[in-house]
Amino acid sequence: MVQLLEIGLANVELNLVSDKEKRLKFCINDHMDILIEILQRLDGRSLGSAACVCRLWQHITQSDMLWEHLCFHHVSPRLPSGVRPVVAALGGYRRLYMLCLRPVLSRLGLARQLSGGGGHQEVVRRVWTRHLVELSLSLFCVDYYERLGSGGGGGGRVGDASASSLMFLCKPVNV
Repeated sequence: MVQLLEIGLANVELNLVSDKEKRLKFCINDHMDILIEILQRLDGRSLGSAACVCRLWQHITQSDMLWEHLCFHHVSPRLPSGVRPVVAALGGYRRLYMLCLRPVLSRLGLARQLSGGGGHQEVVRRVWTRHLVELSLSLFCVDYYERLGSGGGGGGRVGDASASSLMFLCKPVNV
């Protein structure tokens, strides 16, 4: 009876060791779909930091699919199908995020911190309307065409004048 009990305990110990070995062998880099799903849930700053982890993560974070999800996960109704080719032609979703959405989101975050008081920060998930998305895409297009005009070799003064036409949007408005 004692021998059977000892054999049973030995089997339980072996099972525990094999379970630990199985857990140690799991590597997130071996499961691309799980890694992409995790990276889709990051904010822009964290996604940029994730690109510095290793070459694999850098390659994945260069994917336009992740940046598209980051740009439009705030949008309430899904976007029309014509948006993707326009954004791709103008430099991609990562560029759209860096030039248009990141400054807006950082201003909203700064305003939230200033009005929060007492160190308690409230997380507000903002739902973007179709009009906000269209405005952001329009500004993105205008910025692209202004840069194209200033670097395209057609008259330096004309390009310089047009490049400053949207600079008023960079300054906060006191209402």
